[in-house]
Amino acid sequence: MYLFCNVFNRFLIQMECRNNCGACCIVPSISSPIPGMPEGKPAGVRCVNLREDFSCAVFGQPERPAVCGGFAPEKVICGDKQEDAFQTLADLEGIEVNVNDFR
Repeated sequence: MYLFCNVFNRFLIQMECRNNCGACCIVPSISSPIPGMPEGKPAGVRCVNLREDFSCAVFGQPERPAVCGGFAPEKVICGDKQEDAFQTLADLEGIEVNVNDFR
């Protein structure tokens, strides 16, 4: 597994977080407590800390969950546009989600 991870990581292309996306704050489930969501967040549910402009209200704050801080944007997950990120994350979660429901 270690060798696979090292080889896979060489193919990941890090990128800057896309403005007005929010896919990682909506699509994945989060089992750890989040400010305002003490039981975590189910998949396909908008995080209460995601602002209307799709920025994070707790970004850079000590109360930001470690799972959120550890999620870095990667081309293989985020794709070229918001719809790509929603679809990839939904596929990984095994759910259906429509990006238009969150705009």
